[in-house]
Amino acid sequence: MILTADYHTHTIYSHGKGTVMDNALQAKKIGLKEIGITDHGFGQIMFGLRHKKMPQLIADCREATEKTGVKVLVGIEADLMGEGGETDLKESDYPDFDLFLMGIHIFIRYSSLRDIFRFMLPNLIDAKLKLKPSASTVRTTTNAYINAIEKNPIDVITHLNFLNFSDPVEVAKAARDNGTYIELNSKKTHLTDEELAAVRDTGVRFVVNSDAHSVDRIGDTVRVETQLSRVEIPASQIDNIDGKLPSFRFAAYKKEHGLS
Repeated sequence: MILTADYHTHTIYSHGKGTVMDNALQAKKIGLKEIGITDHGFGQIMFGLRHKKMPQLIADCREATEKTGVKVLVGIEADLMGEGGETDLKESDYPDFDLFLMGIHIFIRYSSLRDIFRFMLPNLIDAKLKLKPSASTVRTTTNAYINAIEKNPIDVITHLNFLNFSDPVEVAKAARDNGTYIELNSKKTHLTDEELAAVRDTGVRFVVNSDAHSVDRIGDTVRVETQLSRVEIPASQIDNIDGKLPSFRFAAYKKEHGLS
């Protein structure tokens, strides 16, 4: 498996260690065609993107593309804010971005107090204490993922079920039906082998990403390749390897709605 593009990398614009140029130069060094600069969303309280920094981020990505020849996408790893499917990337922000990733994180501005107590806290407590989640927690989290996929033109769901509990098959079906990719994350263990096999069998499409927070990890696929040695996923079902590039729904949505 040879990675063509790494769509999930962080920089000093959130809590990564490298600059945009650092990430792009590393991408060029290892032979990638594209790289996503996908710092954490605006709702991340401690280290998310800030609107006032967007002009410089955009300029940095454009400069890195010109100087390295690697296509550097202005992206975001947006936060899922509650069961209703709201994210912290709003349509008014769309013109600034090329790539829309979304995952579940903690320490963000949730949509409501209800979402903190019914969505965030049960997942966090069960994950940290290694408890079996309740049926209610699984149902709420599954609904949150599905609502987000159906309401927003999300390109990639990141680290599905990391520190949270959903029915990954139902999430994968929604992703399949709406043109959203499921990420195989090489930084975090997020799906068991049995879950990954069941997700694969839905026919959903995948991308492999490093989730790099340091420059040296860009393009890292070791954790994913180790799991794929146990759970076979056809190469034809992974769209950013062996010279292939994905077809992302966010770009198509922007073009259709005159937001490009």
